[in-house]
Amino acid sequence: MFEDLDSRVSDVVQHYYMTLSGQAEEHEKSDNVAHGRRPEVLGGQQMNGFAGLVEELLVEAGVPRDAVKHDYHATLPGYYRHEKEWDTAVVYNGNLLAAIEYKSQGSSIGNNLNNRAEEVIGNNTDILKAYEEGLFEPSPAPWIGYLMLFVDDDESRKTRSLREPNFPADDEFQNAGYIDRMELLCLRMLRQRLVDGATFLLSNEDIGINGEYREPNEELEFERFARSLVSHVQAHIDHEQDTLFD
Repeated sequence: MFEDLDSRVSDVVQHYYMTLSGQAEEHEKSDNVAHGRRPEVLGGQQMNGFAGLVEELLVEAGVPRDAVKHDYHATLPGYYRHEKEWDTAVVYNGNLLAAIEYKSQGSSIGNNLNNRAEEVIGNNTDILKAYEEGLFEPSPAPWIGYLMLFVDDDESRKTRSLREPNFPADDEFQNAGYIDRMELLCLRMLRQRLVDGATFLLSNEDIGINGEYREPNEELEFERFARSLVSHVQAHIDHEQDTLFD
């Protein structure tokens, strides 16, 4: 399952940039796209290729395909709001096992980076509180995942000044570029257990069209993210099945 993971992630990164450049249909017909993914998952929006890859990894681990839901079918109740449409949710036998968001950041980083941070922190706080208040009973604690594909160029690497009219910003944000800030967000969410898995990928149009990407932080590698997700979901499904046949 994980032996060819690098090449499968490469395919999805390529699909993302092919979609941006209007070449996605040609790419989907080529041998570069891993076989077996549902066309309606792979096609459409740029990040849907990641949803397709996650689905295939779960199915290969024995998770029923109809338990892996996307977009509208992955809508879940919240605590501070009535509902949210997640990118992927795993719901098996009435149990919520996982909820995942896939995001990308290209141009206009300065305007969008704080919005991304507010969005993911709010979403994850909301779903965890919903679980604590029993909205998903009798589900176990769901596995929460966040994936970010971030642009890697001179602009995103450049050191940014901070506005500190009242108090100094955290030391970790001093002399940091946009890439550093987003990596720190992902890492802190993971270490503070606001997510169970976070992955941070870097690429750009010049290299991404060939499927090239890099992972700057070992703790945020896609393989760790995928292994943790699959292990969590698989363990709960195995437990359900063992209980059924006891």
